[in-house]
Amino acid sequence: MSEVNPFLDPARQEELYGDATRLAGRTGALMRAKTSGWPVPETVAGLLKAHHERPDRLGLVLDIGCGRGTSTLVLGECLRARRIVGLDASASLLSQARARIQDPSDTRVDFVEGDFHDLPLGAGACDAAVAAFCLYHSLRPQDVVAQIARVLAPSGVAVLVTKGLDSYREMDQLVAEAGLDIHATRHESLYTAAHSGNLADLAVTSLDVIAIQEEEHTFTFDGHDHVAQYLATNPKYEFGPGLYGNPEAIAATLHEFLPDRPLSTRSLITFVVARQKKRGSA
Repeated sequence: MSEVNPFLDPARQEELYGDATRLAGRTGALMRAKTSGWPVPETVAGLLKAHHERPDRLGLVLDIGCGRGTSTLVLGECLRARRIVGLDASASLLSQARARIQDPSDTRVDFVEGDFHDLPLGAGACDAAVAAFCLYHSLRPQDVVAQIARVLAPSGVAVLVTKGLDSYREMDQLVAEAGLDIHATRHESLYTAAHSGNLADLAVTSLDVIAIQEEEHTFTFDGHDHVAQYLATNPKYEFGPGLYGNPEAIAATLHEFLPDRPLSTRSLITFVVARQKKRGSA
């Protein structure tokens, strides 16, 4: 078994995010399976409105790890901010994000390539910062939190979002039972670096936590073909030759070894809302 968490392996980042269609296929399959849980971008926007002192007069809102721009565009629709910037390290994902802007004349929304360990903004530049489903890609997520604290304005608000360590464990069991990866249930969680159990502790290294919200999201895949669309580019599993990136081959294996049936699984989503530390606080 591989000993390197693929989300923390620099050598695998091009494989994971160099082709936007891979992420789109995986997240699309997951969202089609979703049966409960509020949409995350809308929840983030609601938290910013609830906890910012001036939610109707926001300047710059930074969406860190924006990927294909889904959350950035929703924030742009929900918040009355002068500028919304989505930042990601993947040029391929950013290219697709820019293509999804419906109104090219809308100068409020912009996408920037950059490293979340060294945010390309000045101190105090942001009224709000969002880091959703990205901190677990850092070996030192507390350094990313420190960068968020640096770019937040004194009255700024940050929303950090992650998943529980045991997210989608039913998927692990299915993969092992089908023989696709007999060690599937023993692999380290992809979210080890920043998960529901440690997110607040990471936040308080540089910020003051003011609210924590948790919600269980549930998903039901309608059968093996649907599951295979999600599994095909999931880096957690060690598939045999010809299977990774090949949903048809994965589906064929599932059909061969297991009765076709819906698969239900779940993930705990944690939102941490934080502000700049007060002067004199540790």
